[in-house]
Amino acid sequence: MHMRVLFVTLLQSVCSDFQTLAHMRAKASDKSQSRAVVDLLRRLLGNRSRDFIVSVNRTLSNDTLDVCELRSAKNNKILAVGSTGVAVATGIYNYLKYFCNCHVSWSGDQLNIPRPLPPLTGVLRINTPHRFRYYQNVCTQSYSSVWWDWPRWQMEIDWMALNGINLPLAFTGQEVLWQEVYLSLGLNQTELDRFFTGPAFLAWNRMGNLFQWGGPLPQSWHVKQLYLQVLNILKKMRSFGMIPVLPAFSGIVPEGITRLFPQANVTKLNPWSHFNCTYSSAYVLDPRDPLFQRIGALFLTQVIKEFGTDHIYNTDTFNEMVPASSDPAYLASISRAVFNTMTSVDPQAIWLMQGWLFISNPSFWKPDQVKALLHGVPLGRMIVLDLFAESMPVYSSTNSFYSQPFIWCMLHNFGGNSGLFGTVESINSGPFNAIRFPNSTLVGLGLTPEGIEQNPVIYELMSELAWRKEPVNLSKWVSLYALRHYGSMDENLTAAWQLLFHSVYNCTLPQYKNHNRSPLVHRPSLRMQTDIWYEPTDFYKAWKLLFEAAPGLATLETFRYDLVDVTRQALQLLTTEFYKEIRNAFQVNPNLRVMPDVDELARNCSN
Repeated sequence: MHMRVLFVTLLQSVCSDFQTLAHMRAKASDKSQSRAVVDLLRRLLGNRSRDFIVSVNRTLSNDTLDVCELRSAKNNKILAVGSTGVAVATGIYNYLKYFCNCHVSWSGDQLNIPRPLPPLTGVLRINTPHRFRYYQNVCTQSYSSVWWDWPRWQMEIDWMALNGINLPLAFTGQEVLWQEVYLSLGLNQTELDRFFTGPAFLAWNRMGNLFQWGGPLPQSWHVKQLYLQVLNILKKMRSFGMIPVLPAFSGIVPEGITRLFPQANVTKLNPWSHFNCTYSSAYVLDPRDPLFQRIGALFLTQVIKEFGTDHIYNTDTFNEMVPASSDPAYLASISRAVFNTMTSVDPQAIWLMQGWLFISNPSFWKPDQVKALLHGVPLGRMIVLDLFAESMPVYSSTNSFYSQPFIWCMLHNFGGNSGLFGTVESINSGPFNAIRFPNSTLVGLGLTPEGIEQNPVIYELMSELAWRKEPVNLSKWVSLYALRHYGSMDENLTAAWQLLFHSVYNCTLPQYKNHNRSPLVHRPSLRMQTDIWYEPTDFYKAWKLLFEAAPGLATLETFRYDLVDVTRQALQLLTTEFYKEIRNAFQVNPNLRVMPDVDELARNCSN
């Protein structure tokens, strides 16, 4: 009881400190949010959606923390009442998982729902201790979603609602607004074509890393993306009660700005990541220059005009770039100027900033520099994403971001790679350690993968932890996951997932970044890294168990996906072993021909 009281007290102290965030609430009416959940269930469950009665009642929560209550109703129906559409969707998915053994994920659905629905005894109350549940990385669009049409986006937003996401990044379609702003200032289309990258590389264009590469952007792209963002993505997000995060100005400008405004304080940076000056070397406008205020205000005005607003905006200064000065006064003036540009258009603006810069360049971002940048913005008006907190948390070395609110995030995936990977022990304990941290300013949990549609089990676990008050029993949790994932009681499946959770999904190496180092996916070299973080024997046992279960489950979508995924990982392991043998043989005898001459082989075959 003492620990429970302490936990609640900590939560109340965290939440009460930031009345500056109180205006960030669902804008859609309760009726509209209820309708959105009904439509989601119809898409997901078909006629079985009629077995659920849905109601959104925002007065159910009196402290901005989402809650859903479920109970049995007449005619074997389930009544779900929640504070937002997201809360109701999350509550129903919790019921589907733990009472109906159902599963929804990127890898497929398992929706063999019992008939009639299992009854509930009393009230099942699902609530979260976290004000915000954030989703996406600024890189996710380029690695995963750049070519999505509306049906695929709708599936993703449905997945967000089912998994409790209420603070999603919404960056689609912004380039057409930038085009309007820069054309209005006097730039020509040729200068813009040299500024924007092609669609697949826009993430790095927005961060100021790449230009022209894969471009130019056709006007048809602008029109389609604007339509997708305004009429589909934002409309659907808000219908569930989500709070979309919109873009703001970071200071990256086209080279043409120096032609129009030769007196402006513009700095040309060094090339990024081995690209040459043709495609890199950003032009950065000093936030203290009056032109920064003008461009930033023009852009945010266009954003609000076309996209509406929920008063929270993301922009990242110095992403993998070194500031011109380490003087704390200079850094504070930069963040102050960026924030003032936002509030000049939206007085209620909240700045959401990725905390990656503190990880990528720790030699520059010492305590005085971090504190100066953060304190250039009034306390409570900036939310920092502790972007890679499962492996390299920043809050613990910055006294909880020097009193600015933050969101504990699981990054998990780098570069959109498809290898099996997880840090289940870390993500199971990390959020609760952040809550208990002295004077914690934690206001939420987040998912910030660079690429998605991989390792769905990790994202289901992390999403669920946002609605838990204590860590889960991982062994029990993954056993239940196997049951609902396949809808099967086969003990081989449970044993396989226990082994996976003890091996490939439990990396405990400090500060490990999952870049998939298998020789199978890298350019040939004798210097490739071959270390792995788990015991291959355990993994091979899991692979064998899945194969043994295949005859009875081969028609099941979720099982086929997993069997292929685990087999691919096994082949990566085998390739690593073969590579090490080849490398060792070459190092012993560099003149040894370890592979036949391909041309000679082809010639002999043709004869």
